[in-house]
Amino acid sequence: MAEPTELGIAEARDQLAKGTLSARELTESHIAAMADATTLNAMVTETPEIALAMADASDARRAKGDAGGETGALEGIPLAIKDLFCTKGVLTTAGSHILDGFTPPYESTVTANLWQAGAVMLGKTNMDEFAMGSSNETSYHGVVQNPWRRKGDNQTLVPGGSSGGSAVAVAGRFAMGATATDTGGSIRQPAAFTGTVGCKPTYGRCSRWGVVAFASSLDQAGPITRSVRDNAIMLGAMAGYDPKDSTSAKIALPDFEAALTGDVRGLKIGVPKEYVLDGMPVEIEALWQQGIGWLRDAGAAIVDISLPHTKYALPAYYIVAPAEASSNLARYDGVRFGLRVPGEDLTEMYKNTRAAGFGAEVRRRVLIGTYVLSAGYYDAYYLKAQKVRRLIAQDFRDAYEKVDAILTPSAPSAAFAVGDKADDPIAMYLNDVFTVPANLAGLPGISIPAGLSDEGLPLGLQILAPAFDEETMYRVAGVLEEAAAFAKAPEQWWRGGS
Repeated sequence: MAEPTELGIAEARDQLAKGTLSARELTESHIAAMADATTLNAMVTETPEIALAMADASDARRAKGDAGGETGALEGIPLAIKDLFCTKGVLTTAGSHILDGFTPPYESTVTANLWQAGAVMLGKTNMDEFAMGSSNETSYHGVVQNPWRRKGDNQTLVPGGSSGGSAVAVAGRFAMGATATDTGGSIRQPAAFTGTVGCKPTYGRCSRWGVVAFASSLDQAGPITRSVRDNAIMLGAMAGYDPKDSTSAKIALPDFEAALTGDVRGLKIGVPKEYVLDGMPVEIEALWQQGIGWLRDAGAAIVDISLPHTKYALPAYYIVAPAEASSNLARYDGVRFGLRVPGEDLTEMYKNTRAAGFGAEVRRRVLIGTYVLSAGYYDAYYLKAQKVRRLIAQDFRDAYEKVDAILTPSAPSAAFAVGDKADDPIAMYLNDVFTVPANLAGLPGISIPAGLSDEGLPLGLQILAPAFDEETMYRVAGVLEEAAAFAKAPEQWWRGGS
């Protein structure tokens, strides 16, 4: 039998059901692997005692299940939780100094759904501060290291962001899956950089209640796993209507796993010409063409399409997202929770707390957002960006009248070295060029590992589908995954590190 940490969620589910593995054994193996991986800095808070208690409770439920009781869809499966999700009684910092010491008295809806499904919490994962970043270098808790290395090179690489810790926990084999959030690509881009599967569902598919807000009209929770099937299983447990979230969609929740039919014959797959970028690495273009070939060979029809407003997506995003961030982050003032730095009066206390509590990237985006919302600039920037956003959404609606799904690269490059783009915000923001449009339009997208770069690093392909059609997205992704047959894993050079 394979090592428990090498099992996928579906495989572990089957072994747990057969009784050849217990939830406690599975959890203990992941706790040990997590303790061995501290070098990667993927975890902010480890919760081994909570994990073992949850595993024992799962085993007890399964024992009762043998007598006619029910077990959940993720019964006994150990997961890591991005530190953006509020977890009752467990430190939640959103990667920021300003939330030091904040232990929520409530549980986010997504994590509550997972615990209801029988999942086990291993701990909270590191992330870019308030989910603002594409490399996991902006966290107050330090840089997260990608477990992958270039051939013959020990240089530390970024895992992508903002959900870098979650992606690393899954790629590094110390979590079977992880929650993540995607505002402009923060699930799909780190998945591409780490050789994992990352899905951003349709906006409204997963509740945002109890998730620390960055940009409320863009943020969406989703899963990172090591296979498409595991991803479908996990999303099914995370998603669902939530009356506590006014943006939650009150529509039926399909069986995402059942959508993996292995058959895409008759489907029309769109290839947008605007995603061919000047200076795009040859290996990215080659992988995209290979993906097109795999789907064509599987019986899908390939259709050239145009998304004409794509070139405006990044500029629009970096107006809308900072504007919403400046509003959302106004609540962090040192009065009610988190960090407080005293001052001579209330105004000085606000200034001192925010100056000490927010990192450089967060301050940059708050300043941009405040500027574009200010009198005299609102119409010129924010209102115009919202109009562009509507045009981008219309482009997708027009495209989906002709095609069933769209295939693109996930990221414009493989993982880059820590520090390479830290001093160049524009270069960093360009990492999201393929992912941002789906956020602006509220559409589901998934990144799957499809090949290796010339330097031996993972590269991903992205499938985008119409709103609330994750079933087609998973159907295409499953076929693409099978064709790619990506079975590579990073060498565990960090084992025993500290």
